[in-house]
Amino acid sequence: MVSKDQRQRQLAREKFLRQQQRRESARRKARTRNTVIASVLAVVVVGGVGAFAAGAFDKDKKDTASAGPCEKPAAGKVKPLSWKKEPALAIDKSANYTMNLATTCGDIGLDLKAKQAPHTVNSFDFLANKGFFDHTKCHRLTTSGIYVLQCGDPKGTGAGGPGYTIPDENLKDKSLKGNVYPAGTVAMANQYNAQAKKGRNTGGSQFFLVYQDSQLPPDYTPFGTISDSGMKVLKKIAAAGESSGQGDGAPNADVVINKATVTKS
Repeated sequence: MVSKDQRQRQLAREKFLRQQQRRESARRKARTRNTVIASVLAVVVVGGVGAFAAGAFDKDKKDTASAGPCEKPAAGKVKPLSWKKEPALAIDKSANYTMNLATTCGDIGLDLKAKQAPHTVNSFDFLANKGFFDHTKCHRLTTSGIYVLQCGDPKGTGAGGPGYTIPDENLKDKSLKGNVYPAGTVAMANQYNAQAKKGRNTGGSQFFLVYQDSQLPPDYTPFGTISDSGMKVLKKIAAAGESSGQGDGAPNADVVINKATVTKS
């Protein structure tokens, strides 16, 4: 006999896979329609952002949205930056790196795993130094099945990226047990389709912050952990809920990264 909790987890996983398939189908159509745009964008998503992106980010809603439990964004605009190739590996894999996301809702500190995920940490160091993340909106909050806040998209729609992709790393991290990404994990979004077994090594700039244990297969590069104070900020954002009412939509809180900084120690 399948318990209610087991059935809910199964339904959440099935929904997650359906969302991935819809995203993949939409990406194929977009590439056919405009190959130039498709070659520039690295569409990196955890799941089906497309289901709500078209309605959640229109101009009127942006103009009238309140900050919720957070402050108003700092003055400034997202920089239109894009590169054709992954930056050369320049970090010291034996050093400690931290990242601070100074958001409208509070600072979220991350301890990065340079040794286990050097390409990912190197990319974030590069992008942060270029100001790529500054003034970007965290566009997706999931509150059912998986529990994550997704950020790192300069477009704020789930369809943006840095123009290049990075390889998957650290998928056998000891923290990932029983197909669960534990609370406090920061990991890369990507285009991987588990059913088709396609889309490896498609990470870009989008990442997700896990605020509650989330059942996901180990397909997304875990490259850091979230500080205790950062977790408090995330839980405040999660408590404000998301816009769709279905457990997967834009956060009701106006979460904007005013400044992202990577520090070596």
